[in-house]
Amino acid sequence: MTAKTHFLSRTGLAALVALGLSAGGAGAADLVISNWDGYMAPDIAESFKKATGLEIEVVNHATNEEIMGKLMASGGKGYDLVFVSSPFAEVLNHQGLLETVDEAAVPNLANLYPEAAGLAYDPGNAFSVPYAWGTTGLCYRSDLVEGSPDSWMALLKSPDDLKGKTTMLATDRWLMAAGLLGLGYSVNESDPAKINEAKDLLIEAKKDLLAYDDTTFYSKLVSGEASLVHAWDGWCNYGIADNKDIKFVVPKEGSDLWVDTMVVMKAAEHKENAMKFLNFMLDAENHAWAASNILYKVPNKAAMESLDPELLASYPNMAMTPAELTGFELLRDLGEAQKGYSRAVSEIKAAN
Repeated sequence: MTAKTHFLSRTGLAALVALGLSAGGAGAADLVISNWDGYMAPDIAESFKKATGLEIEVVNHATNEEIMGKLMASGGKGYDLVFVSSPFAEVLNHQGLLETVDEAAVPNLANLYPEAAGLAYDPGNAFSVPYAWGTTGLCYRSDLVEGSPDSWMALLKSPDDLKGKTTMLATDRWLMAAGLLGLGYSVNESDPAKINEAKDLLIEAKKDLLAYDDTTFYSKLVSGEASLVHAWDGWCNYGIADNKDIKFVVPKEGSDLWVDTMVVMKAAEHKENAMKFLNFMLDAENHAWAASNILYKVPNKAAMESLDPELLASYPNMAMTPAELTGFELLRDLGEAQKGYSRAVSEIKAAN
């Protein structure tokens, strides 16, 4: 997910550093990983060393774009294993920067749902391993919103009682997706005319927004500053944790399927160790940590089946099935069309 700055307060950089995970720089590590902060267990270095005897160094990146810039500039050198969202993994593979996943070295691939091994950008998990997946929709205060909003138009053409009480994600792919889906188009639309139509709709919608917000929208719901927000499912759960009147719904026009992946760089100095880490993370207990602690669904059947049923009852979107998730439209690499999205979003943000 492009702009996600994963939930820092749930683990904390200080805890990571205290356990020997670095925020950057070279060292004598047996494996160098780049990941979003807070996206793995805080004792990951300790537990991986206990299991394998290997030392790891973790370098944090804030966004996909940040780590992509470094990887493209260096040809992937300096990192062994990187966490990126699927469209970016697709780009890296097209550039010849990714190592083929060694199935023999990663037997825990068998823990993945069949659907997770058949994703269109990488059938068979040839160059990437999915770590978390989910969708995007409407997160709202059921005690402040009349009825149950079921359309992207609740954001794009807000009724009077929601004007000034809504937020939207500002990142290119998700902002444009809301406009495109509201018009009945694909989240991977490449037709310039349709992209322009969505841009115009989003410029008009901007007039009624409280804010564009990728990081604190759920807290605005909790405080009551906002009544309805554009949200990733897992982040809506952070709001639900504080206020049970907060609900999540996927609009009737549909939504995207986002996937965060682990990839091994072809230029990696420690490829064998990287494969061991992939296998370690796909262990049911290790992978279940992500679902239990960051409240994202993971594509690991054994991990999801191990979760406390009360967790799924408290956060209903956690119980979405693989069939439901893969019924949404998978985000793909847009190629040259990405420039059109970036240009449209720049115009939307510049509009009065």
